[in-house]
Amino acid sequence: MIAVALIQTFSRPPEVVRDIRYYPDFIELVEKGEVTEVRLIGNNIEALRTDGTKVRTFKPADDELTARLIKHNIPLDPRPEPEPPWWSTLLTYLIPFVLIIGLFFFFMQQTQGGGNRVMNFGRSKARLYDGERKKVTFDHVAGADEEKYELQEIVEFLKDPKKFNELGARIPKGVLLVGPPGTGKTLLARAVAGEAGVPFFSISGSDFVEMFVGVGASRVRDLFENAKKSSPCIVFIDEIDAVGRQRGAGLGGGHDEREQTLNQLLVEMDGFDINVGIIILAATNRPDILDPALLRPGRFDRQVIVSLPDVKGREEILKVHIKGKPMAPDVDLKVLARRTPGFTGADIENLVNEAALLTARRNKKVVETDEMEEAIDRVIAGTEKKSRVISEFEKKLVAFHEAGHALVGFLLPKTDPVHKVSIIPRGKAGGYTLMLPEEDRYYMTRSELLDRVATLLAGRVAEQVVFNEVSTGAQNDLERSTVIVRQMIMEYGMSEALGPITLGRKHEQIFLGRDLARDRDFSEEIAKAIDKEIRRTMDRCYHMAEELIIQHRQKLDAIAEALLEKETLDAMEIAALMEGKSLADLEAEKKLKEQGVDLKKAWEEKKKEKTSSKVKVIFRPEKGDIRREPREEV
Repeated sequence: MIAVALIQTFSRPPEVVRDIRYYPDFIELVEKGEVTEVRLIGNNIEALRTDGTKVRTFKPADDELTARLIKHNIPLDPRPEPEPPWWSTLLTYLIPFVLIIGLFFFFMQQTQGGGNRVMNFGRSKARLYDGERKKVTFDHVAGADEEKYELQEIVEFLKDPKKFNELGARIPKGVLLVGPPGTGKTLLARAVAGEAGVPFFSISGSDFVEMFVGVGASRVRDLFENAKKSSPCIVFIDEIDAVGRQRGAGLGGGHDEREQTLNQLLVEMDGFDINVGIIILAATNRPDILDPALLRPGRFDRQVIVSLPDVKGREEILKVHIKGKPMAPDVDLKVLARRTPGFTGADIENLVNEAALLTARRNKKVVETDEMEEAIDRVIAGTEKKSRVISEFEKKLVAFHEAGHALVGFLLPKTDPVHKVSIIPRGKAGGYTLMLPEEDRYYMTRSELLDRVATLLAGRVAEQVVFNEVSTGAQNDLERSTVIVRQMIMEYGMSEALGPITLGRKHEQIFLGRDLARDRDFSEEIAKAIDKEIRRTMDRCYHMAEELIIQHRQKLDAIAEALLEKETLDAMEIAALMEGKSLADLEAEKKLKEQGVDLKKAWEEKKKEKTSSKVKVIFRPEKGDIRREPREEV
């Protein structure tokens, strides 16, 4: 209709009308002799004035108009109303009919196929992975050998199904990749796509959720219809917990849109119709909130746990990420792997990238060990804030606080070795003490946990001993130590008074389909005993740290003064201070070593000397750290 109106408008000859008047005004112009010519155009009167302008007015039923024009000798030019062209009239009737027919066919096309796809809302958003473009294979995945072995079986089935069919074996219909964020679940799925050489559909769990009811289930149906056309193929659903959350979650429960989508997904994975040649891969870091019907055999037959990489895996991941980056010969990947316990693959990738950025910022050509060490500190504790203005008292307070952590952590035999101490603010912390394990640990003993709590409390103890005052800097230490002690008593059964028993059930969030609050499956008397045992254990660790700090007050002062002077101390410097040396002595030894003097014998003699503590110190120059072992009583 708009097109017809535009055509009719532009098909008319252009006319310039400067003024539009009422009919009495037009008669007044005629009487004054200001009109030279009058034209009748349909029901309108157009007059040409003496100044060349035109005026227009409507033509009423006035029988005296002609007489007035003759009286004033004004010529009258009757012009018939122009008729529109024939094609304009035809379009006026034809275009609405064509629009109606076009809309009819458009809606018919949308409502055909998977899931009543009105206006494209019900169409699947799955992306078909292009295996040739930026191809990822298992060679790009490091630190996950067992996980790759599990997924390699699926790749072999897709490449050679006859081998399995002859033995009557059924390939798993679905594989669920479970692990913390950043461990490489999505990367493993992309590697499967690159290795298999079959169509690979990738979609996020949140892509099924939309504001319109029924859209999620429609997209599930459309996804599997497309997958059936491309069978054999792989369908990868990332973050499946967005759509596979346990049904009935929340205060009201009910059959909401997410549950309809999940029900359709359950039917498509293992319903009445059999999906031959379609393998479902999914990834999540919250397997505890998934619906049990989704996890049963027949849907997700296999769960692959993608855990944090061990020291060997971290070394392999470092080798992958340093490719294409110039590294200095002194960069030891084994040492860096030991320095990064608990790092995921994503953390290591970020670490290497941070080191490269630091190298560029310092105008260097190769990445050296200093940049890698600084990048590790950035990832663990945050960026240095050297410009932060700190008073002398606060700087001294932080120095003794961190010295307390370092001293007690060094003296207690079952703590991780102290690797670095710094009073330079990083992130939200005013300083930090970095203690790294010598090897990957999966279990901890009761004595190790107690030593860890004592080390955490040592910063507050040092403040109390030196300044006879405590500060808010120990807030995080108190929080972490209290959590450890509470877990020891209520979860690990490490309380002497309560015995080997687990007390209380873990608190879960109601909207994840779990309990509203923590269930107290114990009496008030047991609750009082728990509080008493937590208090007793915390006091025991506090007094343990206090005794060591008072006994080794001179070493505490030496570490704090060195921190105030140098701001950051490494393992060798801390070991030298604990041996009674000064930083000047350590610098002198370094110069002697550079001159070729063999200091190994000196260290061997030094570690045989008796110390006032109950541990002996062993310096390992090949690893650059310190090891403490209990000294035998004489």
